Amino acid sequence: MNETPQLTIITITYNAERFLERTLKSVEQALQDTERAFETEYLIIDGNSTDGTLQIAAKYKPIISRIVSEPDRGLYDAMNKGLARATGKYIWFLNAGDEIYNVNVLEKLFLSFESQADVYYSDAMLVKDDGSEVGLRSRFTPHDLPKNLKWQDFAFGMKVCHQAFIAKREIAPYYDDQNLSADIDWEIQILKRSDQVQYLDFLLCKYLMGGISVKNHRRSLMDRFHVLRKHFGLFPALFNHVLIFQRGFQFARRNGRYW
Repeated sequence: MNETPQLTIITITYNAERFLERTLKSVEQALQDTERAFETEYLIIDGNSTDGTLQIAAKYKPIISRIVSEPDRGLYDAMNKGLARATGKYIWFLNAGDEIYNVNVLEKLFLSFESQADVYYSDAMLVKDDGSEVGLRSRFTPHDLPKNLKWQDFAFGMKVCHQAFIAKREIAPYYDDQNLSADIDWEIQILKRSDQVQYLDFLLCKYLMGGISVKNHRRSLMDRFHVLRKHFGLFPALFNHVLIFQRGFQFARRNGRYW
């Protein structure tokens, strides 16, 4: 691997034997399809798994730059460990169960890096546990995707799927590991620090639906409110949350449950 890679992909795992291999295969296939694989660093940050996660990862050692397995304080603590160990110019989180959308993505992404943007983003394909596609996030949820993304677009929550958001490492802060909506805060902070943000007209990822914010829905909603209050102020955050719930209710009534 290049000592100064263009891209660091970070995969967080914990007892992820059910889903991890699909992630690893997607990275392997994408690396095989680009002549610039040597410019990619791939980190596995594991929370001291007790199932077969590490054995599965070991099968893919030729594409993995480093595996770290130790206890952590949860997802965002593990992501901070990944950030601390990354050496690439750009950071891309692709967690267990998520996939690079197809074999052409890395080649297209490296070509896009020639513009030297601070952030690259795209839509994401939502998938179920069995890997079957549900639909594009911008169509399957109330979150439309602007072609000229700004931090103010996050007034109603997570505008861009975390796995479809790639940022320069030098402007990426550490996560608040006590907040279940820390990914929203992370993206907003990065966009505030960005001079150039580039929309990609190809899909970066398949995103496995679920996660800690869904499993801890009530706390996640409160944490999201704290994030939006931090960036937009108390009264705008209160007003926007009323609109968020109205929009979500109307969307679900028209299209069915979306999360």
